[in-house]
Amino acid sequence: MNRYPHKHSSAARAAGFTLIEVLVALLVLSVGLLGVAKLSFSSVQANGSAYMRTQATELTKEIFDAMRANRNQAAQNGYDVAYGVNPGAGTDCSQVNCTDIQMATYDLAQWKARLQAAMPGGDGQIVTAIVLLPNGNQELTAAVSIQWNDQVAQQSFGNAGANVLSITAQTVL
Repeated sequence: MNRYPHKHSSAARAAGFTLIEVLVALLVLSVGLLGVAKLSFSSVQANGSAYMRTQATELTKEIFDAMRANRNQAAQNGYDVAYGVNPGAGTDCSQVNCTDIQMATYDLAQWKARLQAAMPGGDGQIVTAIVLLPNGNQELTAAVSIQWNDQVAQQSFGNAGANVLSITAQTVL
């Protein structure tokens, strides 16, 4: 006679309960891994966006340096350029000696080409002005604005409407 009549049926129930636990644990692990994948994807997008901002900052410094090296032409608004305007290559001043006007055109063409190569939809504008100080002296200032399309990163951050980002920097030449 069997002294433990329910021993076999409780073992079968315990084995089934363990299988359910494994399935729930697998589901929780899957959701966690999906969260890690989303976090990694967002991190890559943020790094790409930060890289674009770094490129814009470096290209701003580059044109400021070119304007300081050719200050006479900068003072005559030779570096002023609007968004969407490409001054054309002109004379290759890396190979021959150029006038101040030729150098400004060459610098702008190189700068605009670097903007387009470095970032999607990259473009820039420059505005120079002579500012009269309270003490009667004058300063030559330059404002550089750079814009680019950061649609992929902005959509991943939930900013679907803010696809074009820009930075603006101003300095005394």
